[in-house]
Amino acid sequence: MRQNLNDLAAFAVIARTRSFTAAAAELGVSPSALSHAMRGLEARLDLRLLARTTRSVAPTEAGMALLGRLAPALAQIDEGLEALADWRNSPAGTVRLTTFHWLASTLLARKLPGFLSSHQGITVEVNVDDGLRDLVSLGFDAGIRFGEAVERDMIAVRVGPPLRMAVVATPAYWNTHGRPRHPRDLLRHACITYRNLGNGSLLPWDFEKDGKELRVQVRGPLACNSSDLGLAAIRAGCGAGWTEQEDVAGDLAAGRLERVLDDWCQPYPGAYLFHPSRRLVPAPLRALIDHLRE
Repeated sequence: MRQNLNDLAAFAVIARTRSFTAAAAELGVSPSALSHAMRGLEARLDLRLLARTTRSVAPTEAGMALLGRLAPALAQIDEGLEALADWRNSPAGTVRLTTFHWLASTLLARKLPGFLSSHQGITVEVNVDDGLRDLVSLGFDAGIRFGEAVERDMIAVRVGPPLRMAVVATPAYWNTHGRPRHPRDLLRHACITYRNLGNGSLLPWDFEKDGKELRVQVRGPLACNSSDLGLAAIRAGCGAGWTEQEDVAGDLAAGRLERVLDDWCQPYPGAYLFHPSRRLVPAPLRALIDHLRE
């Protein structure tokens, strides 16, 4: 079937140009290869489609009848290909994303409205879930996570700056309970913790200094999966928290919160959009990636 389509398209070019040489140049093949293809097509159809002389070539009566039906079909194919080019320039369709709450409320909340305004043919479906879900099995086009949480077999594109954690509490809390000098000192403090509902575990607090990594499993009066609720408890003086620096920048500047163990909180890779394949990335997803990278 595919061979017939290729040969029929070549036949239409020969019939239009009335020349094997001109048709071969247009199609990017040799005249002898084109002549061989036409002989094969005629043999399969058991009809002579082209009348050949040493100086010219022209469709036979059967060839003209075939061309009359073939030309509209080929024109429709050309129109379809041109429409695809338009679609690439102004992509349309749906992108299905999965990410977790913090990135949805920060990165996507800042950047996605502008994308939707400038790409009105694209619909973005966002699934907010703190579990590390499998993209392919659940039908997602892409996910957004921190760099260290992206599987090695995925194509990852950085879409956010490096981030940094901060250990904070109110000055009154530190004055009452003392300021830790080492991450292990946090084991004696009331800590506001985060429980990952995906696997049920309490999120440990990770630290690094001079190339040495340390993970501390803290405990405290509140464990939840809401960063907003956790921050409210920290601001109320209920305990110490380990939170994204940008979430408490205003509190630190105003003196409402005070950070400790600053030298143990090193920058780490920020947000990455990841997807399964580098080949033939759908146009709506490519447009979203380009926008998030800006």
